Amino acid sequence: MSILAIPILGEARHPSPVAYHVPDNVYIPAEVGWVNGAPPAEPLLFERAGPRAKLFFDPKQTRAGIVTCGGLCPGLNNVIRSLFLELYYGYGVKEVLGFYDGYRGLDPARCKPPVVLTPEFVEDIHKQGGTVLNTSRGPVDTGVAVDNLIERKVDILFTIGGDGTLRGGRDLYLEAKRRGYALSVVGIPKTIDNDVPYVARTFGYFTAVEEASQVIRRAHMEAHSVENGISLVKLMGRHSGFIAAGATIASQDVNFCLIPEVPFALEGPDGFLEALKKRILKRKHAVIVIAEGTGQDLLGNEGDERDASGNVKLKDIGSFLREKIQAFFKAEQIPVVLRYIDPSYIIRSCPADAEDAVLCDLLARNAAHAAMAGKTGMAVGLVNDHYVHVPIEMLATHRKRVDPDGEEWRAVLAATGQPARMGSPAR
Repeated sequence: MSILAIPILGEARHPSPVAYHVPDNVYIPAEVGWVNGAPPAEPLLFERAGPRAKLFFDPKQTRAGIVTCGGLCPGLNNVIRSLFLELYYGYGVKEVLGFYDGYRGLDPARCKPPVVLTPEFVEDIHKQGGTVLNTSRGPVDTGVAVDNLIERKVDILFTIGGDGTLRGGRDLYLEAKRRGYALSVVGIPKTIDNDVPYVARTFGYFTAVEEASQVIRRAHMEAHSVENGISLVKLMGRHSGFIAAGATIASQDVNFCLIPEVPFALEGPDGFLEALKKRILKRKHAVIVIAEGTGQDLLGNEGDERDASGNVKLKDIGSFLREKIQAFFKAEQIPVVLRYIDPSYIIRSCPADAEDAVLCDLLARNAAHAAMAGKTGMAVGLVNDHYVHVPIEMLATHRKRVDPDGEEWRAVLAATGQPARMGSPAR
């Protein structure tokens, strides 16, 4: 067995005010499907999340902070609210600070002071999209940030963001440890793309799928209402096509779904453009969904330019494909009406739906439980329908991606009727 150990700040001595408890020696396996009933030789076991009987921090002497980083995602305010409510009412924590503008807010020279959260401040924030604490991309000087946290006597820091945010949180914990300061840093993975490894689902994903499905239904009506109508919808998905695939399956109105995991060729008798031509000649309309990170090889993206978070700046595959489609049908002398729709910023800034709201609440509350028990250098995730503690190192190893041979992609092919391979090399 390979039990994934979570760093602990020290012995937990304070009795918990929470009525129910989860022992530290309860584990959830990463894999539940065993060949011939035999478990893997080295099964990965995650520590189950939940309130512990003893706390490392005395709630009445504890000050916590919350920071939201990276791009917007449905559910950020839900997480902030539930973190505060569990800390304030569940544990009686003395004070919870909200740091503005992402990691930038941990540098007092670059941002305004944090806000002291109150029940009145968080009362209705879950009904709004975005984040009431604002956000930013990019790192912070670790030494400066830890100086600030120590000066403000912050014992716990919750970092809500992607893999870069989580790694940054681990750096803060390690720097505080080097100085002998007991700082619990607990992350809540935030990526609308749902590409965090080992974790079944990240918050915001189902809201994105629902909103994208509504866009697709309207795009279908646009295409269906004219002769040779084509609607091209670009959705989020830098490296993984989960939103595009999920929205395609949910809507059942898509004829071509293009994702980063399944390369395709534009030209040639088996390429995408020929397949689209056959569709138009036969059915007189088509809906195409493409994830933003798809076809970067077609655009010659060398990865030279990066944003503040270190992510490669993607070239616009949507505009590129629109121009290629228009030029192709013009050369074929087939008149088409092409609509290009990019709802990405609208989708990512909307409030969480009911399913994501539940996920946000449980992730946040379990993060609070872990932090109060003195856990650190970890994130909370959903694995095999249980909430678990995941070492941050595990989340930075790779990205979860759509399996081109898996059930979800087979469902996409069944829903669209598109060719399994469009000019791409056989796998």
